[in-house]
Amino acid sequence: MKALFVLLLAQLCSASLVPEREKDPEYWRRQAQETLRNALRLQRLNQNVAKNLILFLGDGMGVSTVTAARILKGQLHGQGEESLLEMDKFPFVALAKTYNTNAQVPDSAGTATAYLCGVKANEGTLGVSAGVTRDRCNTTKGQEVTSILRWAKEAGKAVGIVTTTRVTHATPSAAYAHSANRDWYSDGEMPPDALQGGCKDIARQLVENIPEIEVILGGGRKYMYPKNVSDVEYPHEEKQRGTRLDGRNLVQAWREAKPRGKVAEYVWHRRGLLALNLSRVDFLLGLFEPGDMMYELDRNNDTDPSLSEMVSVAIRMLQKNPRGFFLLVEGGRIDHGHHEGKAKQALHEAVELDRAIGLATRLTSTQDTLSVVTADHSHVFTFGGYTPRGNPIFGLAPMQSDVDRKPFTSILYGNGPGYKIVAGERENVSAVDFAHADYQAQSAVPLRQETHGGEDVAVFARGPMAHLLHGVHEQNYIPHAMAYAACIGSNRGHCNAAARPATPLLLPFLGLLLLLC
Repeated sequence: MKALFVLLLAQLCSASLVPEREKDPEYWRRQAQETLRNALRLQRLNQNVAKNLILFLGDGMGVSTVTAARILKGQLHGQGEESLLEMDKFPFVALAKTYNTNAQVPDSAGTATAYLCGVKANEGTLGVSAGVTRDRCNTTKGQEVTSILRWAKEAGKAVGIVTTTRVTHATPSAAYAHSANRDWYSDGEMPPDALQGGCKDIARQLVENIPEIEVILGGGRKYMYPKNVSDVEYPHEEKQRGTRLDGRNLVQAWREAKPRGKVAEYVWHRRGLLALNLSRVDFLLGLFEPGDMMYELDRNNDTDPSLSEMVSVAIRMLQKNPRGFFLLVEGGRIDHGHHEGKAKQALHEAVELDRAIGLATRLTSTQDTLSVVTADHSHVFTFGGYTPRGNPIFGLAPMQSDVDRKPFTSILYGNGPGYKIVAGERENVSAVDFAHADYQAQSAVPLRQETHGGEDVAVFARGPMAHLLHGVHEQNYIPHAMAYAACIGSNRGHCNAAARPATPLLLPFLGLLLLLC
């Protein structure tokens, strides 16, 4: 009887939350007609050559995360389910299959190799083919594959990397490194046999493999400095000290690798970043934390820039090149929030990534900039429970379990650290602060770290040749489509204006002309 009462109350509350305009059928008809008109305009395809390429990567940003982030963004602005993310405004949408060559449910390294290098790979490996076995340095030689960042650089474009993780983490490092293990951040994390076999750590490869990357912004200071060297920001914290065994200062090595006469600036503080006169800077390295950057909700606004601020600086730096640019932007800590079962952290990271997407949209033009938003993989994250319209995204479902008679939050995980048994029963969430930023949502299976999910992820595209991203694709197709749009890489036979494929609407007229000839 009590459960029925709660359900009826939820239905009454839900009815009262329906906006007046949505009760009128004409509202929905007008909305549909406007959507139809916009769809019809897409028949006029943008077949310009993409001068600029931006790849936004939400690490762990599966479709359920996108939807929940949309609702969160709406609720933060007094709206809700009807609101739009910036990525929702992209006209072309596809799905990408995320499996690694040896894994049904993938990791971030094998997937990064796919969407950056155009080749699927084994889990845990970076910038190498599936001929490389994780941890085995001696399988690497001759199996290296190059990324779209390198293709852009070889075409004379400026290139950049912006991330909220360490710059040697899986996503950014696939753009420049080749490694049998994603965890070889510095030589201090490598086993003796890998060092003896001649394999290089990822931080060293960042400095040496493509020395003329114009912009590198993120975390990861400690992997650039000798072991036990104190961190500039946390001088008394042992865990933040340098990790390198070779004694090298890679920040200094980064500076020294630049051509004579070029200005290379290193910053570690938000104030230093925002004070730069970018017109006088040729190369920029910003490392704002010893490891990953702080969650957006925990970020120190005095010392650490937001993802949006880093993206703004990166685009303004890269736009100085008249040949255009390639920029990789990673919202990397969406993934970390989910692994920790902290949905609030994860979703606020996704909202900040979306804010950066909106900023980039304002700083560029769809006429010459192809922007793609996607994820490497999803997570076992879900929200449900028949919540009424306007229910706080971090709130309770409007019912109790009909098995254990306890309430539950709408957000749940399939596995992870949120599995808690109290006095032999599931924890009663009404006794805890489930809206706290570090609350770990309940999970079905206990694990110290929640896992990735294996379903397809969304791919949003806007700009020149964005229509090439449609339907269901293998994940490794993404950089090939982007390279085709920009006339970089190996697939450039179409690149003079006459060779561009004809717009479908023109094909009948071209056929008629051929008949007349």
